[in-house]
Amino acid sequence: MLQLAQVTPDDVVYDLGSGDGRIVIQAAREYGARGVGIDLDRSLIEIARHLARESGVADRVTFIEGDFFTADISQATVVMLFLSSAVNARLESKLRAELRPGTRVISHQFPIGTWAPDAAIRPEPGGTEVFRWTIRPR
Repeated sequence: MLQLAQVTPDDVVYDLGSGDGRIVIQAAREYGARGVGIDLDRSLIEIARHLARESGVADRVTFIEGDFFTADISQATVVMLFLSSAVNARLESKLRAELRPGTRVISHQFPIGTWAPDAAIRPEPGGTEVFRWTIRPR
């Protein structure tokens, strides 16, 4: 997912439904990016913060306990999704409204409503697809 997004040290990677934080931690550790994870589950947020400290990237990542539908995601340059097709469809208008042109949106396995992706890859034979969209100028 991070490779498809072409993450760089200039990026701010948001993971909506971040779980244990592995995506934003990897973005910080391997690509030098900053990251923000948002999840409703307090215990997963605590695990993510602990893993960020252990990985030496706690100064580059933030984890927010909250609802990504109401969170401000406007500072993202990359948004990661590993949600369901129904949740992705509900997110489409938020992503289009709040994200700046050039922001990349990456979804593992599920498309976003009827929004046609810029690219789709299957990293492993027989594996699931990963999709990329780029926010266009308004």
